[in-house]
Amino acid sequence: MKKNPRFTGWPTGLCIAAAMVLLGGCDKIEPGVFTAVEKAPFSPGRTAAAEVRETDQVYEAVGTVRPRTETRIEARVTGQVLDVRVSPGDPVTKGQLLVSLDSRQMTSRLNQARQALKTAEAGREQARHLLEGARAGFKQARANYDRVRRYFDSQAATAQDLEQAESTFRQAEAGVKRAEEGLAAAKAGILQARAVVDESTISIEYTRILAPEDGVVLKRFVEPGDLALPGKPLLALRTSGAMRLEAYVREGLITRVEPGASLDVDIETLDRLVAATVEEIVPYADPNSRTFLVKASMPPVEGLYPGMFGKLRIPVGRQRIVTMPWAAVRRVGQLELVHVKAGDGWQTRHVKTGVRLGDAVEVLSGLDGSETLGWEVSDNG
Repeated sequence: MKKNPRFTGWPTGLCIAAAMVLLGGCDKIEPGVFTAVEKAPFSPGRTAAAEVRETDQVYEAVGTVRPRTETRIEARVTGQVLDVRVSPGDPVTKGQLLVSLDSRQMTSRLNQARQALKTAEAGREQARHLLEGARAGFKQARANYDRVRRYFDSQAATAQDLEQAESTFRQAEAGVKRAEEGLAAAKAGILQARAVVDESTISIEYTRILAPEDGVVLKRFVEPGDLALPGKPLLALRTSGAMRLEAYVREGLITRVEPGASLDVDIETLDRLVAATVEEIVPYADPNSRTFLVKASMPPVEGLYPGMFGKLRIPVGRQRIVTMPWAAVRRVGQLELVHVKAGDGWQTRHVKTGVRLGDAVEVLSGLDGSETLGWEVSDNG
């Protein structure tokens, strides 16, 4: 007769199902006392009391950190990009070469303009000599005409002699006028050639794009081989270390924000509050979000970069909150646990924390402010 097989363990499927039930239950843990008993008596290294305090009730307007002074470097002339000497994050100094454009076409134009200027100056000298000769001939023709007219008045010259002298005089007068016009045209040609020379020289200078101020490169919009056009951005620079938060405040709270007001900005990435001053409120509400754009300037902060997330904290009233020392919180996964004094012993309680307040933290649920908390110094310091 066979013996019944001895039970050796739970079936695999039943074990998996039990584990899923237990894991699923973890999502439903509410703040409060755990029913599990501590395996060993808890002995705190430090103790402190939770407390109820009054604090400002704030509205947090979501925003983005941007440079307070951002300069976009644009091309002033059309040309192919030959070299870009900086990349995002590079520091630059005033006058440093940033981008080089192809200047061959402008150099050729400059050489042509210089040759045209040289030719125009030679033409001016020639026109000046012609004018001097025309004026000398005019002076002689006028003197001859005056002499023949006197002779004609005394009947010592014929009418034909007077007519011929007057014709010579008028021709000499017209020659002077033509010479003067030729000299004026030569001078105008010189001015035009000089303008082209100056313009070409400046255009060549514009092919060397320099940093207008000390700063840091934020963005790079072109690469070698691209075509630079006037008005097309090449680089973006941050020309000062100061930042500002551009946040959107809902229209119901915009009356609580004024230019010059001092507000805090919560930078979650750095886990700190930064003092900011409201410097601009755009007087136009977005019709879709019903919010106003508020710009608040911040001082230079180590680790703070453009594009980071921030929240502008706007006081909207006073509220009573429960706080406790930040060091008393013990984290297990996503749970926040504290040890609470219960009679002669200690119990573990699940809490939910809110905003950090220096060495303290706001307690959203799990405590009412009358508890005594304990923690091991090795937990959080």
